[in-house]
Amino acid sequence: MSSPVVLEKHGSIGVILVQNPPVNALSQAVRQGLADRLAEAIADDDIKGVVLAGDGRTFIAGADIREFGKPMQAPDLNSVIRAYEESPKPVVAAIHGTALGGGLETAFAAHYRVAVAKSFVGLPEVKLGLLPGAGGTQRLPRVAGVKTALDMITSGDMVPAPKAREAGIVDEIVDDLIPGAVAFAEKLVAEGAPLKVISAGRGKLDEADPAIFDEYRAQVAKKARGVLAPQNCIAAVEAAVKASSFEDGLKRERELFAELMESPQRAAQIHIFFGEREVAKIPDLPKGTEAKKIGKVAIIGCGTMGGGIAMNFANVGIPVTIVENEQAALDRGFGIIRKNYENSAKRGRFPMDEVEKRMGRLTPTTSYDDIADADIVIEAVFEEMGLKKEIFAKLDQVMKPGAVLATNTSTLDIDEIASATKRPEDVIGTHFFSPANVMRLLENVRGEKSSPETIQTVMDMGKKIGKVAVLAGNCHGFIGNRMLHPYRRQAEFLVEEGAQPEDIDRVIYDFGFAMGPFAMGDLAGLDVGYRVRQHQLKTWPQGKRYSSLGDKIVEMGRHGQKTGAGWFLYEEGDRTPKPDPVIKELIEKHAAEAGLKRRAVSDEEILERCIYALVNEGAKILEEGIAIRPVDIDITYVYGYAFPKHRGGPMHYADHVGLDKVLARIRHFHEISGEDEWKPAKLIEDLVAQGKGFKDFTR
Repeated sequence: MSSPVVLEKHGSIGVILVQNPPVNALSQAVRQGLADRLAEAIADDDIKGVVLAGDGRTFIAGADIREFGKPMQAPDLNSVIRAYEESPKPVVAAIHGTALGGGLETAFAAHYRVAVAKSFVGLPEVKLGLLPGAGGTQRLPRVAGVKTALDMITSGDMVPAPKAREAGIVDEIVDDLIPGAVAFAEKLVAEGAPLKVISAGRGKLDEADPAIFDEYRAQVAKKARGVLAPQNCIAAVEAAVKASSFEDGLKRERELFAELMESPQRAAQIHIFFGEREVAKIPDLPKGTEAKKIGKVAIIGCGTMGGGIAMNFANVGIPVTIVENEQAALDRGFGIIRKNYENSAKRGRFPMDEVEKRMGRLTPTTSYDDIADADIVIEAVFEEMGLKKEIFAKLDQVMKPGAVLATNTSTLDIDEIASATKRPEDVIGTHFFSPANVMRLLENVRGEKSSPETIQTVMDMGKKIGKVAVLAGNCHGFIGNRMLHPYRRQAEFLVEEGAQPEDIDRVIYDFGFAMGPFAMGDLAGLDVGYRVRQHQLKTWPQGKRYSSLGDKIVEMGRHGQKTGAGWFLYEEGDRTPKPDPVIKELIEKHAAEAGLKRRAVSDEEILERCIYALVNEGAKILEEGIAIRPVDIDITYVYGYAFPKHRGGPMHYADHVGLDKVLARIRHFHEISGEDEWKPAKLIEDLVAQGKGFKDFTR
């Protein structure tokens, strides 16, 4: 079998080319090829210098993910890197596309690095619950300084080549990759330039302020509560500064890397990494199903959701026409969009002139006739079935044949909405999360008659606008909100039984959520959920437990942050929730009227009842086929509901705890409550009986 690494001669320069598409990942065969081709280049007297490059669209974008979790086969990357460092002939790494993770660590083995201007470098391992394990934490601070290294390694973000040049990561920007790199190598040979081995000296290490590590630990503790990987990254960079030698620092890096490899957080984050790719695959779509072309977009509604949705398309160069009933609503919505863009520009996310470019892609109108030629229309109005059906009947008359008719509903029946049209095959749900221009999840919801082409279109659309798209089936609340309802109900029941709202929010926050259910409700607006519940009460099953506590709070005029009071109190200009004696008194009065004897509620019970309610409902959703796979639920909750990524989503977390243990607690809560909601999902019982977990689930 031929090697995925070849050696070509360009005059006196040997070009070692990695040919392992699509991203030239560092598989065992690539590592062996890198070592073998270098040995050949060194042995060839006609070769005076070496260029290391990647063929195709990129340099080396990191490790081979197919080898994750498997024993490392020789040669390991550290030994390959050492061989390149020790080359008696100058080695130049030529970067295009991306040099990420092990790819950048390999580039650091070269004596010099050149890059094309549009390339990127980075060490993204922290996003997988890991740290750079082949000397990245030791070499990067030597060439770029400790602060730059900490920024790059703890965030995992990519850096464009021009900034990498400024930082010292790249020596020169070239216009034409291979010719430019070869010319650079020829110049080194002609001048007898020194072979710069990063690991041979301290570089910029001694420029660091010793206090910087504690500063970054505090920052990381706030941004990534309870997450081990960024803290270990800091410790590894600190070892580069404090260790007596490069080898000692490298040894400490390996120890910290091994600790992360054994951590359940690493398994959870890699689960999410693979999950993002898995959810894009829709197994029941006919092979070769093609998405419809989306060149023009229409949005119905210019409120918070409509404006945010429109921004996603304007950001990637797709023109959008936004429809509102009144000019005043359009003006107000466009003003908010402009303000959002200007704030982003002020924060340095893009140049200020980009604001006008993006605003220029948005067209306001009060006439449906102006959107007739759009390829997709997304309705984003108030969550009321009658209103949505009225709009879809109008869209059915106006939109061109084949246009996708999408609704941003978060709970309502897609099929009923589609019934207002004569083309249900073109109707689908596209549930964006607020703020729509920020949140990464797009929960697409297929109706009974949604065509394969319509489904493929919105799945591809999600990727194009930078979302993680998950496909859900049609039921009340779909995946995310259907599971959220029992989670929130358990939180309110726990308050009725003896806990305080701040107790529950603290436990959920400490688990890793951005906020607990009560602070989240206050942020979203309690009146929104109130209206949904009042509608649900019309068909509420007799005898099913219902907490009216939240209703009473809304009826007191407390709608959350926007009124300065909800479950908590809020001071003007301060979003910090503060416990309110009025609510405590209301809870006690409510419990007494309901005949409930309040008791002490442990943190363990709070966590189990809230999280296992998610798990049990998620299993029922899988049984019904509303979710395709357990990972679709995990991705939905990580990217739509801020479930802590380092715990892998509710279904992965249940496997981590042990599905048999989770089932035992669900049975316990069912026994003591008698609530149907706690009846164990048959899928959980079946999996436990077979000694399996959600990871083993197949259809």
